[in-house]
Amino acid sequence: MGDTDELQDRDAARRRRKWWWIGGATAVLFCGLPGVAVAWGAWAFSRAVEPQQVSCAEAADFARATLPAGARDERCTAASWQDTQVTIEFRMPRDELAGWLDATYPGHEPRPSCEQDLCAGIEIGDADLSSVSVRATYEDGDTALVRLLAFDM
Repeated sequence: MGDTDELQDRDAARRRRKWWWIGGATAVLFCGLPGVAVAWGAWAFSRAVEPQQVSCAEAADFARATLPAGARDERCTAASWQDTQVTIEFRMPRDELAGWLDATYPGHEPRPSCEQDLCAGIEIGDADLSSVSVRATYEDGDTALVRLLAFDM
């Protein structure tokens, strides 16, 4: 009789250990995996919204533009998560700005309320590019600092 009680105790202990493993695995599955997913999502979001340097050729291609021949001090960045936002900043001769803007975005609409010297909004409205905003500030008489912002949705 002592042997059967001992065997029953070992079997009961084995069953309890098995259920502890199943319970632990279930707890990790239902608590740990969502926690890891949330942590990964937060990390990915924090990295995604930071603007990264990109080539100005790629940025201009995204914005359906070309930089003018007289452009200098070009700086281009892109940030994306659910949508993409590209910023192009450069200087160009002031007297060439209107011609470049007309050639690049024909039919653009000037924005009447603008804190800069020139503002234009271009609605593209397709799947690859939603709109473009161009703002220019006139510097030292013959130079314009141009900021172009393009994004999709």
